[in-house]
Amino acid sequence: MTLHFGIYPGGILGDEQGIVHPVRPDVPDRITEALDTLQGDTASLSVRAYQSFAATVPLEPPTPADPATYLQRGRKLDLVLQFREPSGELDGWPEFVREAVRTGGPHLASVQICEEPNADLPVVDGSIPNVVNALVEGVVAAKQEARALGRSVAVGFNAVPTFNPADTFWSELGALADDRFRQSLDYVGLDFFPDVFRPIAAEQLAEAVTAVLTAFRRTDLQRAGIPGSVAIRICENGWPTGPGRSEQRQAAVLETVVRTVADLSADLNIDGYSFFALRDADSTAEGLFHRFGLLRDNYTPKPAFDTYRRLINELGGPPLATH
Repeated sequence: MTLHFGIYPGGILGDEQGIVHPVRPDVPDRITEALDTLQGDTASLSVRAYQSFAATVPLEPPTPADPATYLQRGRKLDLVLQFREPSGELDGWPEFVREAVRTGGPHLASVQICEEPNADLPVVDGSIPNVVNALVEGVVAAKQEARALGRSVAVGFNAVPTFNPADTFWSELGALADDRFRQSLDYVGLDFFPDVFRPIAAEQLAEAVTAVLTAFRRTDLQRAGIPGSVAIRICENGWPTGPGRSEQRQAAVLETVVRTVADLSADLNIDGYSFFALRDADSTAEGLFHRFGLLRDNYTPKPAFDTYRRLINELGGPPLATH
């Protein structure tokens, strides 16, 4: 089974407290050059971008600022629409989703509704009341708009691994999910970061990745009544460098995770993998969240950059058509 690959090319990211801004601004020419190199001869590469909705509070700017800049050489947009309305009111939300699908145009490959709605952290949507309703209504609105426009847009949502058996997210979703939702859902994404927040020995990493992905498919999704015909895709995965976290180890972890995902893709119906992120927010900072990049903050490559380029070339889609 061929995997479709992607990457988040922006500099802004979230940590456990809030938004982390990069020490150097995005440089579109350098980002485009890096994306071209990663893509190589494969037909496409997804560019992940984030946009937020709230009716009553100021929002962080979309990131990257102008993703259309990077949609060259067949690259497609993987757009995340975050629900950030503190009241949980849905007024304006379905129309926001529809407008995003309309303006995404033919370059829009996929729309992810909400960001980590089962994670109760300030920077993601699991901290917002009524998020499960927003998720269901957003998925339906996105697919309705895509169908009305005659566009092939994959519509889904994402989540993080659930290690707490008392967690109610999946059963709540299953209770709300009606036929409209089920017929609108093309994929469910997983954001997971093995060996980042809980250390895993190198020789146990593939086994740990297998266990998380299998539980996601066979336990979590089943609790929500989501069938095996709905694809899984890895929406965010990465491994930060820093003190005690070598660049060589980042490359090794990336290789193990991607090959394990590829090995499981047929059995678990996994159709894609997206790396987080293209570059560091701050290559001198010691914090865990500042150095997830394949590139340092000055756009020079770490060893993992070439590892990802090689994996995309080997495991990705068909070659780029030439004219």
